[in-house]
Amino acid sequence: MSEEYKRWEARFSAPDYIFGKAPNHFLVRCKPLLPASGRVLAVADGEGRNSVWLAEQGLDVHAIDFSPAAQDKAHALAREHGVNVVFELADVHNWAYPAAVYDVVCEIFTQFSVPAERALKWAGMRKTLKPGGLLVIQGHTPRQLVYGTGGPKQVDQLYTRPML
Repeated sequence: MSEEYKRWEARFSAPDYIFGKAPNHFLVRCKPLLPASGRVLAVADGEGRNSVWLAEQGLDVHAIDFSPAAQDKAHALAREHGVNVVFELADVHNWAYPAAVYDVVCEIFTQFSVPAERALKWAGMRKTLKPGGLLVIQGHTPRQLVYGTGGPKQVDQLYTRPML
């Protein structure tokens, strides 16, 4: 069991939703770009706030995350909102991403991956996105280190435009 797994499982085991129940603001701003229907993969979805919101938009959502504690909360949130989401316990770095299945792939603030793991994850995300599909990624840039308000402290885990 990795230290990263232990860290996240401990965080998600708290009774409250650590990032809240409301969807990520950037994702909500992407709503005009979303298809009217289709399949979505929510990568490292945690407690479900984004996958549940995507399901509320009428999309068929599959959410993967490696934390059982997070997915317990995600199931509860989906029930609370009356939507169906397929939740799967999975390591996003080693999951068998199927080819060209999803119309949307969404990854929001999942910067726990070291560069080698990120390469595996992003290759899988690229593989599973249908041609012409929508890729939604949000993450901190190196400028975040100046703010000191969250996110990874390792510069190699921060996103730059050329990297994306």
